[in-house]
Amino acid sequence: MNIYVDNAATTKVSETAITAMLPYFNQIYGNPSSLHSAGQLAAESLLMARETIANVFGCSPKEIIFTSGGSEANNQALLSAAEIGKKKNKKHIISSTIEHHSILHTLEKLKKQGFEITLLNAHKNGIIHPDELIASIRPDTIFVTIMYANNEIGSIQPIAELGKICQEHGILFHTDAVQAAGHIKIHVKKENIDMLSLSAHKFHGPKGIGILYAKHGIPLTNLIEGGAQERGKRAGTENLPAIIGMAAALQEAAEHMDKTAAKLIPLRDRLIEGLTEIPHTVLNGDPIQRLPNNIHVCFEGIEGESLLLLLNNKGIYASSGSACTSGSLDPSHVLLAIGQPHEIAHGSLRLSLSEENTIEEVESIIKITKESVTYLRGMSPIWKDLQEGKRNYVI
Repeated sequence: MNIYVDNAATTKVSETAITAMLPYFNQIYGNPSSLHSAGQLAAESLLMARETIANVFGCSPKEIIFTSGGSEANNQALLSAAEIGKKKNKKHIISSTIEHHSILHTLEKLKKQGFEITLLNAHKNGIIHPDELIASIRPDTIFVTIMYANNEIGSIQPIAELGKICQEHGILFHTDAVQAAGHIKIHVKKENIDMLSLSAHKFHGPKGIGILYAKHGIPLTNLIEGGAQERGKRAGTENLPAIIGMAAALQEAAEHMDKTAAKLIPLRDRLIEGLTEIPHTVLNGDPIQRLPNNIHVCFEGIEGESLLLLLNNKGIYASSGSACTSGSLDPSHVLLAIGQPHEIAHGSLRLSLSEENTIEEVESIIKITKESVTYLRGMSPIWKDLQEGKRNYVI
């Protein structure tokens, strides 16, 4: 039996999305920019998808820009805000230490262009404190970008409160909602969000498609020059099948959100309960203000990548907060930011559920993980030193 619990990395495309997409490969395949009937039929479908997505987030269809995914949307949001800042001679941007690399790397790029960057500390639970945002605002602050929910530890930020602070100070507010969209309710107007990024493959849509919501009146900087698609803000023929699939998946996720959360939260909490029964184990992220499908723990005395390999051999497909699997020896910047020491951060495990997971799978994961951690600790010289008192336990 194979158990897939890496839905924060990507999800299986839903049957609803696949069914919606199929006609757009060989029936409604015209270019939406073409004036003939086939093109106009495609254009009508494009508009309907845009309206569907706008309705989910409480905005106008004209405020939705289709992108290749969350990373592109994040880049366009930040670079657009930077251009606005240059014109106003405001070059201070606020973000956090636990953002996705598409945010952090773009901020590094802007820093080299003369912008000053303030990164707010995420506390032990991974939550940004609104009063610390207020304290960081300066007269030259042009932009704040804080992710809606963290991709590793699942902590959900007080976005409406952060957005209100920015609104009161006349500062643009962006949120990377890649992990949150389709999983928790988002209303951009009520939550004072000026720009928002998402990616379809995180909520059972296809890969390679996402959106940037930008409030009416915000001038966007083009990342891609060419045709006049997306009101001249994102050149290139629209990927209509993927857009249709994204809209269908998002609508389905929104309609079943409460039911899905009601199923996932007990499974999540059972996994947290079962895994934290393992001695010298810690839960990362806020226990309450977290995504309904996210479990993230650290086990002292083991390496996360070794655990992943053992779980994989047992048919459990998960991931680690450690970046070791991507070729880096450094542990997750998120875990370090919330105060986990290197030796603990290296022993991390992230499980992210979908509505297809069952309680039987959850119990299997708990059992196999307990056995795997015991096995790895039995081979670990660090664990031996801890047990013999030559090292002090951290957890």
